[in-house]
Amino acid sequence: MESESVTTPFGRRPMSLALLLKQRRGEAIAAGTTRNKWKLFRSVCEARAGLGVTDRALTVLDALLSFYPEDELSSEKGLVVFPSNVQLSLRARGMAAATLRRHLAVLVEAGLISRKDSPNGKRYVRRGREGSIDEAYGFSLAPLLARASEIEAMAAGLAADRQRLRAMKERLTICRRDIVKLIAAALEETVPGEWERVSSLFHTLLRRIPKATKLENLPPLLEELETLRLSIINTLESHDKMQMASTNESQSERHIQNSNPESLSEFEPGLETGQEARRNDQTRAGLESHDQSRRGDGGQGWRAVSRPHAGRLKSFPLGMVLQACPDIIEYGPGGAIGSWRDLMTAAITVRAMLRVSPPAYEEACSVMGPENAATVMACILQRGGGITSAGGYLRDLTRCAGGGEFALGPMLMALLRVKNPPIAKVS
Repeated sequence: MESESVTTPFGRRPMSLALLLKQRRGEAIAAGTTRNKWKLFRSVCEARAGLGVTDRALTVLDALLSFYPEDELSSEKGLVVFPSNVQLSLRARGMAAATLRRHLAVLVEAGLISRKDSPNGKRYVRRGREGSIDEAYGFSLAPLLARASEIEAMAAGLAADRQRLRAMKERLTICRRDIVKLIAAALEETVPGEWERVSSLFHTLLRRIPKATKLENLPPLLEELETLRLSIINTLESHDKMQMASTNESQSERHIQNSNPESLSEFEPGLETGQEARRNDQTRAGLESHDQSRRGDGGQGWRAVSRPHAGRLKSFPLGMVLQACPDIIEYGPGGAIGSWRDLMTAAITVRAMLRVSPPAYEEACSVMGPENAATVMACILQRGGGITSAGGYLRDLTRCAGGGEFALGPMLMALLRVKNPPIAKVS
């Protein structure tokens, strides 16, 4: 056990109360305390930021530890090392004497070692007759051993902080990537939303990320970015659910109408027979005239009929749609259309070609259903130059469908009649 007497500095170095406190704390070693010096030194290296020492000072501490003869630092043995400046400089990788003295002072100030100066300021050892050390003067490693538990806890805490910071940086990187790709997907799929505002907010958050990221300044930014990502995901999921609901509704209506294929009135809602047709002729003629003058479709407008359920259109078989509108087939995947999905894909291409705005087409899908909106786009394409403004015409049809004043039947039948005109009877 080290002597409990106070060692004042040699020469002009003054004594201070802080130095006295560090000496006393360095002597407060619990009985039986031992540590492997190299494992303890590694903990010091890991806790360097918390201890306030530099890497050069750690080089000097490494050299001092190499002069301790045992691997285990023990409170039961002497903890004073007494190398000369020449030998200490050699083991400190040839460090200059002035630099060596400066970093020794740093270690003393950090409370990792203490000085035990001799009467003349030299470092030496006095041995007994048996060769054992009676008294040694030099640098005491007792403060390092006394603070072993504190240093190990500090090193573990800093290592955990580094791990948390690394994990937080990974989360931040993934979140940034997700937001960029989700916004790109939303713009590609023309999902309704304030995507310019979302993108601006995202870049504002990115500019707030400091170059030197620390554990205390990342959590608020990460929370805001994850909240923004969740908002984008909710918007996309809501749009997907709306599309699925529209598709299921169209499939349900198509199943009902096909359940009785013998009924012409159920299959073709826009065709009436007998007295009902004569009763509605005047109403249809008025609507048709109004649509022609408003849309400028070359005098060949399709008739609108009154429907009891606004916005709920009945679909027709895909084969009938393609028979009436064969021009859209070449815009399908691979130049063919074999399903409603292929037709809807082709309709998106046609929409862009005819310069129909994404909001106009989205509104049509919402009101009519995605399959019926695709059918309408096929009909508009089939009419070709007969319609001066495809976007305006689609908006008018959407508005009529929302008010229950539009049916797909007359539109398709008109195109079928143009393609296959009736044969005149020979009298």
